[in-house]
Amino acid sequence: MTALLLTPAPQASRAANVVARQVAAVRSRQRFPPRPQESTWPQTSLGRAELEDLLLSGVFVADNAHTQRTRKRGLKCVLDWLQAQPGATWQQRWQASGAEEHGAGWIELASRWRAEQGIDTHSDVFVLHSGLLPIVCGGAIRPAYRWLLRHNPTKLLVFARQSIDPDGFAMLQDWCDRQTALSTDQRRQALNRAIWIVLHHGGRVADITVGDLLELAAAATEVKARPGEGFPAAYQMLRDTGVFPASAPGRFHDLHVRGQLSIEELVDRYPIASMPVRSLIIEHLRERAPRLDYTSLNDLARTLAKNFWADLEAHHPGIDSLHLPPAVANAWKQRIRFAPGPDGPRPRAEADSILVWVRAFYRDLAHWAADDPARWAQWAVPCPVRSSDIQRRHKRQAPRKARMDQRTRTLLPVLPALVRHVEQVKDRTRRLLTAGQAAAPGGSFDVDGQHYRRLPVASTRVYVNDLDTGRRRDLTREEDEAFWSWAILEVLRHTGIRLEELTELSHHSFASYTLPSTGEVVPLLQVTPSKTDAERLILVSPELGEVLAAVIHRVRGGQQALPLIRRYDPLEKLWQPPMPLLFQRSYGSSNIALSRSLIANLLHKSIAAANLTGPDGQPVTLTPHDMRRAFVTDAVLSGLPPHIAQVICGHADINVTMGYKAIYPEEAITAHRAFIARRRALRPSEEYRDLTPEEWDDFLGHFELRKVSLGVCTRDFGTSCMHEHACIRCPALRPDPDQEPRLRTIIANLHDRIAEARQHGWAGEIAGLETSLDAAHRKLAAMQSLTERHRVTHLGMPSFDNLVGRTTPAEGAQRVTPHSGQRFAEPVAQRGQHETSTA
Repeated sequence: MTALLLTPAPQASRAANVVARQVAAVRSRQRFPPRPQESTWPQTSLGRAELEDLLLSGVFVADNAHTQRTRKRGLKCVLDWLQAQPGATWQQRWQASGAEEHGAGWIELASRWRAEQGIDTHSDVFVLHSGLLPIVCGGAIRPAYRWLLRHNPTKLLVFARQSIDPDGFAMLQDWCDRQTALSTDQRRQALNRAIWIVLHHGGRVADITVGDLLELAAAATEVKARPGEGFPAAYQMLRDTGVFPASAPGRFHDLHVRGQLSIEELVDRYPIASMPVRSLIIEHLRERAPRLDYTSLNDLARTLAKNFWADLEAHHPGIDSLHLPPAVANAWKQRIRFAPGPDGPRPRAEADSILVWVRAFYRDLAHWAADDPARWAQWAVPCPVRSSDIQRRHKRQAPRKARMDQRTRTLLPVLPALVRHVEQVKDRTRRLLTAGQAAAPGGSFDVDGQHYRRLPVASTRVYVNDLDTGRRRDLTREEDEAFWSWAILEVLRHTGIRLEELTELSHHSFASYTLPSTGEVVPLLQVTPSKTDAERLILVSPELGEVLAAVIHRVRGGQQALPLIRRYDPLEKLWQPPMPLLFQRSYGSSNIALSRSLIANLLHKSIAAANLTGPDGQPVTLTPHDMRRAFVTDAVLSGLPPHIAQVICGHADINVTMGYKAIYPEEAITAHRAFIARRRALRPSEEYRDLTPEEWDDFLGHFELRKVSLGVCTRDFGTSCMHEHACIRCPALRPDPDQEPRLRTIIANLHDRIAEARQHGWAGEIAGLETSLDAAHRKLAAMQSLTERHRVTHLGMPSFDNLVGRTTPAEGAQRVTPHSGQRFAEPVAQRGQHETSTA
């Protein structure tokens, strides 16, 4: 009995996805219908003599006499065969012959008929092919897509371009020649798709519609295993050349997005047998819809239709009342705790949320029944979810908060190492791509001691063979992924914005603010409303400014402005208007916005490649939202008041902000310090007397002895040197970057001494010298780290430390004004001017 209660209902997600895809396909066909197939047209209705005159003249005349004689002979053979078929037009005779079902095997049908007539057929393959070319290209017959896709006649496609619409196909060919980002095969397939549409529907290139291409894609799905080949490029080609209207979606993939489903479609994704309950759920959703966004409405529909009622019907067939018996209600609440998994039922993370939604559903019906009894009173029944079921969720949320805090505490210590790794990978892949682009196809080159050979591939992408590992590498893709991994990590680290807000950043997101005290103009980042529908501004630090400037420079690609692209919101299922988005990249012949899945995947690959582990020795994982928690924790640790962090993060409730904070409670630390102060107050006052001048001079004199040749000693006050002035090995030495030449001289001397010790066999000396050499290398790395850390010039902009003591803006502070972003796009170029003014 227990096993039966805990068995989840059959999974309905796959059926729901199938329904959603079917809805998307139907909507696309309704919005972009293909041209209707004509039953007759002038060419197919011509008589035999008139058709021969047409197909043996004009553009159908071959360049040499032999080819023309063969074509004339083949035309007669094919027309003889078709004329023997039933039908009033040549198109009807072609369809009656059965050739379209045989693809390339149509020649066997024609040859068999010719053999039955006693005609020699030894050269039929070549002759019949030659005769069919002018018949199809002349418009006497319009083959079905299934014949064209199965036959794929190369000569027919070439002849069609030359004879049907030479100017139109020349325009398409010119577009293909300019698309260096596409491979030769992709360009050829894109052009062939347009030729097939013209052969099937007739007309010219300018007559092709979006629906025609969708019709061809549907036919290709039925015929070929990989129907998507060539269609994205063909769509882009027809749209860019003006064949498709400007109102057409930006990409072929955009035609297949599902969009927002209606309330009925949201419910009908799941099998509900009881029509009254189905109607009730739809009416309830219709009442709640004005106060919910689409994502919340979708979640509510899934909860009520799938997780609640469809589950009840699966385990209790015939149920049609919301008044559940206690045994049925308890069994459902037990089942909802588990979800189907590949290895059997697993604990469901959102079980408490389902209970809350269902309880709210019953409460809504009870409240509405008092306002409109005729409509809702019959559904006002006791709720199966008691208040005690909801109250226990706070106890179950405590382990979740502890896990979140532990993830943040694990991430913060390794975050600097991850940032260094990502930046190093970005620089290394940039050098590698530059060297690969400079190398000739087939030529070899070296980068960082590794050997590569560029592969002779007809593409703008740089493919190389790693001679050390034998692996084939796409340097263009590696550099692109490395750059965007770095940009994503840096923007999330410096702003703490949500993933959705990151994808919506555009060149219009920049604003300027004039400090009332100094008159200095500082850049701000305007974050568009997302989860809480609250717009906010974030101060752009110098480090963040460098990152955003690099992103703008890359996306702009030498143009005056960023490309305008449309982004599909996967949560709201809506298309956004064209915007100069910052996080967009080249894809084929156009630019697309970085998707949520790509961003998460790049962060996952970065943390995995860095090979970072936590205190337990397990690999550290990273999600975009982990960076938001790390940002809040670091900000509060830096002294930023929590209510200011709340405004920066865009939280409506400060408790949400404090929930992100993974640090020890400040009130506990304050109370402990007060306790220590009270204890000190009880001690004799002479123990806390003022310092004498001699003691102060002694204190200052101690630190004057800290300066050594390689830096400054940081040992505790009043302690002597415990390493007998062996500063190279001493961890208390803080190296001075200006002394790097001196340290390199010491390292070189150590190498010479080790070589001398090995020559004379002084084993004891070797061990000591190698220890000193390792310590010297660590000191050298520390010097270089300090140099790298201070390369960024501080521009005098406020940071968290500057904001700690501020309460309210000064009177007369100027309002934030929109900023075009053009001045901000190149902050590096303005740094010299700023340094001169502040000097």
